[in-house]
Amino acid sequence: MNALRRGLGNGLVQAFLVLVGLVWVTPLAGLFLSSLRSAQDNAGGGWWTALKSPGQLSFENYSALLGNAGITRAFWNTVLISVPTTVLVVVIAALAGYAFAWMDFPGREPVFLLVVALLVVPVQIGLLPVAKLFGQLGLFGTIPGVVLFHVSYGLPFAIFLLRNYFAEMPKEMLEAARMDGGGEWRIFTRLVLPVGRPAIASLAIFQFLWVWNDMLVALLFADSSSQPLTVELQSQIRQFGSNIDVLAPGAFVSLVVPVAVFFAFQRHFVQGVMAGSVK
Repeated sequence: MNALRRGLGNGLVQAFLVLVGLVWVTPLAGLFLSSLRSAQDNAGGGWWTALKSPGQLSFENYSALLGNAGITRAFWNTVLISVPTTVLVVVIAALAGYAFAWMDFPGREPVFLLVVALLVVPVQIGLLPVAKLFGQLGLFGTIPGVVLFHVSYGLPFAIFLLRNYFAEMPKEMLEAARMDGGGEWRIFTRLVLPVGRPAIASLAIFQFLWVWNDMLVALLFADSSSQPLTVELQSQIRQFGSNIDVLAPGAFVSLVVPVAVFFAFQRHFVQGVMAGSVK
C-alpha cells in the first residue's frame, strides 16, 4: 500500500512537472512557428493553424532577417555588450571575492559592508547621473559605455555571491597550500577557482541573461549604431508594426540564444545552486 501511494505521488509530481514544462515551452513553440510563416499567414490565423497546414512553414523569414542590416548589426552589438560584461564581472568578482574571504587588509569589513549596501541601490537612481558623466567622458552612446555601466552595477551582487561561496571553503585546505609554498595567486588560480567553478558558472549565466535581455540601460546609453537587439526590435515595432515576418524570427533569435546558453551550462548551474544547501 505504501509503495502504491509513493508511486501515485511520484506520478502526480511527474505529471505536474510535465504540465509546467508544456506551459513554459508553448510560447517559445508559438514564436518559432510564427517566425516560419509569412506575414499573410500570420494575419490570417494563429500560429497553431500551421500544425494543420505545414506547407505554410519556410525559412524565408530568416533569409530576410539576415538581409536586415539593422537586426544583424544589433545582434552583434548584443554579443559585444553581453560577452565582455559577463567576463569582466566574473573575473573582477572572483578576485574581489577571494580577497574579501581569505586575505587580511585594512578596511576589509567596512569595504565589504559598502559592497553589500550597494545591492539595495536601484539601477534607475544612477541612470541620469551616470549618463551625464559618460557624456563628459565621451562614453555616452557607445558600446564601452553600456558595458561599463553593466559591469559597475553587476559587481556588488557578484562579489557578494562569490565571497560567501569562497568563505565556505575549508580553511585547512588553504593553509595546507600555503604551507606547501603556494602564494596567493597560485592558490587562487589552482585551488579556489576549480573548487568555485559551480558558483562562477551560475554567476556567469545570471549575468549573461541579465545583460542580453536588458533594454532599459541600452535604451538610454546606446545610440543607433550601438543599440542591442532588444532596442532594435522595439524600434522596428514602433516604425513597422506589421512586419511580423522580420520581428518574429528576430525575437526568436533573441530568445533562443540565452536559452541555449542556460542549457549548455545547466550542469554547472545546478551544482552551484545545490552547493549552498549541502555545506
